[in-house]
Amino acid sequence: MKILIVGLNYSPEITGIGKYTGEMAEWFAARGHQVRVVTAPPYYPQWEVQSPFKAYKYIKEKTNGVHVYRCPLYVPSQVGTLSRIFHLLSFAFSSFPVLVRMIFWKPEVVINPVPSLFSSPCSALVAKLCGASSVLHVQDFEVEAMLGLGMADGGTLSKLAIGFERWVFSLFCKVSTISNSMKKKAIEKGAPRDGVIFFPNWSDTAHFQKNKNPDLVRKLFAVPSGKKLVLYSGNVGDKQGLELVVAAAECLKHEDYFFVIVGEGAGKEKLLNLAEEKSLKNINFCPLQPFELLPSVLFAADCHLVVQRKGVADAVLPSKLTNILAVGGNAVITAEEETELGVICRTNKGIAELVEPECLAALIDGIKSCCAKQKPNQVAIDYARNNIDKDSVLARFESDIVNIRQRA
Repeated sequence: MKILIVGLNYSPEITGIGKYTGEMAEWFAARGHQVRVVTAPPYYPQWEVQSPFKAYKYIKEKTNGVHVYRCPLYVPSQVGTLSRIFHLLSFAFSSFPVLVRMIFWKPEVVINPVPSLFSSPCSALVAKLCGASSVLHVQDFEVEAMLGLGMADGGTLSKLAIGFERWVFSLFCKVSTISNSMKKKAIEKGAPRDGVIFFPNWSDTAHFQKNKNPDLVRKLFAVPSGKKLVLYSGNVGDKQGLELVVAAAECLKHEDYFFVIVGEGAGKEKLLNLAEEKSLKNINFCPLQPFELLPSVLFAADCHLVVQRKGVADAVLPSKLTNILAVGGNAVITAEEETELGVICRTNKGIAELVEPECLAALIDGIKSCCAKQKPNQVAIDYARNNIDKDSVLARFESDIVNIRQRA
């Protein structure tokens, strides 16, 4: 098949949506499909275009069998409501002429991972003009996340955003999402009840069961001997509410716990300043680590933190959790019981410690309980193998899009 993927984020971003989109495209190419990707230069989670890519230049490349077309992008130095909107619109406008050219290639399937919805109408139009099947793959309900974080008011702007989202959902043959609760939300937002596909984020489970060297990681992160390593690895942004992690480190500074925050993002500088103001010696900040080292990084932790603010957990299923489960890590998850994360914890007893979001006392209790558990967590490993193995997940999705073509 000729598969066109249109998405803001792509490899070599090593975290978040870009990682999954890159792996999906290369997996399809390895299966013999012709794959083209229209995307932006890598900028996430640093919120800065990474060298040697240029922010305002069109670039064409071929990587691991995938033809990649990178379009100019505005990346704000300070992320706010308006700057984020301009950021998303810049890709929608710059990708338009490239997508018009793709009509002549005549793709058979168009996959549009979101964020961002601004590029979705043009993606759907290309599919319609080519007679291609179209799939809107929802990694994040960006309108809901925006409203939940107070990035828009509850008036006209919110109504317009919700209406635009509902209209976009109606443009695609199918909508895929990464969790069961998100499937329900997609239907509520206008997707046809029989038109929603469950397409979860995955983990290369075999990769995370080999080449683990926790001593190397503890040395790399400067973890003192005898201390329990409490690890957060991923995007350091606003929706995580990581100020609570710094507060926990302060409360536990005289006990045998050492905190490490690995990652980049718009909120990192604020956290660094907060830790410095509190003169904390039991917390360290490190950059994102290469994928090859990730099994060792995750295995070294005595406690993993999957932290989010209230009202966010049901909209976003953290991608970092898949690899934590694959390596058999013990995790503290901040989420309400009725959310997707809450259901996973309730139906898979022992998989993780579920605690109330934005509650310092609950987080500290969860950390202590988590650090007392045996490693590795076999419940987590079994769940990963049975539910989120990379090859199994992608093979099911390939079958789903083949079926869409056959019914068209």
